[in-house]
Amino acid sequence: MRRKDREVTDPDKIGEIIDSCTCCRIGFNDNGQVYIVPLNFGYRKKENRYVFYFHGAKEGRKIGLIRQNPQVGFEMDTNYRLHRADTACGHSAGFQSVIGNGTVHIVEDADEKKMGLLAVMEHNTGRSDWEFNEKMVEGVCVFKLEAETLSCKEHL
Repeated sequence: MRRKDREVTDPDKIGEIIDSCTCCRIGFNDNGQVYIVPLNFGYRKKENRYVFYFHGAKEGRKIGLIRQNPQVGFEMDTNYRLHRADTACGHSAGFQSVIGNGTVHIVEDADEKKMGLLAVMEHNTGRSDWEFNEKMVEGVCVFKLEAETLSCKEHL
């Protein structure tokens, strides 16, 4: 990271920033072109590593790309605000962001699918008392991104 003065390394602060993000953008490699998909998400932290969960249709471009090349980049950000100045070059932006790389896997295990769906619902609603019937779980694709690298930055 070029601006070390903006790097966030405190694990609790990183968790707070992720908690305040509502969208995770995943960048897939599609035969040399980047295909970026904005998704709502949930997550779990396992042994100081983040595992992000998503849901979607069982087929389509995104699922094909996961099967073709599961190595992805991701980005999420929050708290953007423009800092105005009297000159154009004096303007700057405040923000908090998280970027990283990892591997995406389609979740096949029914219990992990439910846990992933619960993570998504909990992150987006603040509630953890959701229940999912078997038909619902079978009808949706749940996939997870295991973050291999993750960096966090803020400029307030």
